[in-house]
Amino acid sequence: MAKCDVCGAHENMPYNCRHCGGTFCSDHRLPENHGCPGLENWNDPKGVFDSGFDDSVESRGGRSQGLLAKVGLDTGAGGPLGYFRNNVSYLFLGVIVVVFGIQYLLAPLFGVPIGSQQWYGLFTLTTTNPEYVWTWVVSVFAHNGPTHLLFNGIALYFFAPIVERQVGSKKFTALFLISGMAAGLAQVGLGLATGETVRVLGASGALMAIMGVLSITSPDLKVLLFFFIPMSIRTLTILFAAFSLFAVSGDILGGVAHFAHLTGLVIGLWYGNRVKDRIRGGPQQVNLGPGRGGNGPGGPGRFP
Repeated sequence: MAKCDVCGAHENMPYNCRHCGGTFCSDHRLPENHGCPGLENWNDPKGVFDSGFDDSVESRGGRSQGLLAKVGLDTGAGGPLGYFRNNVSYLFLGVIVVVFGIQYLLAPLFGVPIGSQQWYGLFTLTTTNPEYVWTWVVSVFAHNGPTHLLFNGIALYFFAPIVERQVGSKKFTALFLISGMAAGLAQVGLGLATGETVRVLGASGALMAIMGVLSITSPDLKVLLFFFIPMSIRTLTILFAAFSLFAVSGDILGGVAHFAHLTGLVIGLWYGNRVKDRIRGGPQQVNLGPGRGGNGPGGPGRFP
């Protein structure tokens, strides 16, 4: 039995909206009855309410569907990349894994040793070469080792889809990329202002933006810190922000870009406040398997 996010009625067979992630009774299951954010794309042929039933037909000669289809990749229901259609969160997770493989497997094979100046120039946003525009984006998807990748991957897998369902894939994509780049640039800007050499990489600026959004739109979302300490996403975000503020002033854990965390969080809080009135419902707990909750993001790597 579940509780309707709109009227609070208890339902034995609830309806779970795959667009906004909410749980509803029969009276509020329709998008227009629970204020689903996807309503704004109702008349958009590429909108979130396209069932995808005829994607495999249209992708063979008809109109293209989605961002991947526009570059010639089959994102239809019968295509190999159909899973990523309207699942940009998982697409980004896949990109992060691929970039990690390029960093630590392919780059050394092509004469770019890990940790060399060429390696840093390819994968990190630095105070030495902030004009390398490609690193503004690449650094968001690059990571400093398996642990860094693991924690950010967990956060991306469990938290990002919720925000994507709340705001839509297009706006989520913009939020993730803009906040990730802005966070890295802010850390590099701080380094330039203080005369410190800084190299930044990692998706945590974008992930902190996601947590900031959830703290506004779903503040009571339950998570498990370190997999066993229960708390709301709002409490987790406040604790993380407080630690980052303290760490920036005291330079604690000098290898972590705390100012990038704070920049991403501010962007997420601002954006969450903008969209909160258009979002209703949503999951009340992040599950990591049966009965277990999600975890917060790891910090973006920063090399002294």
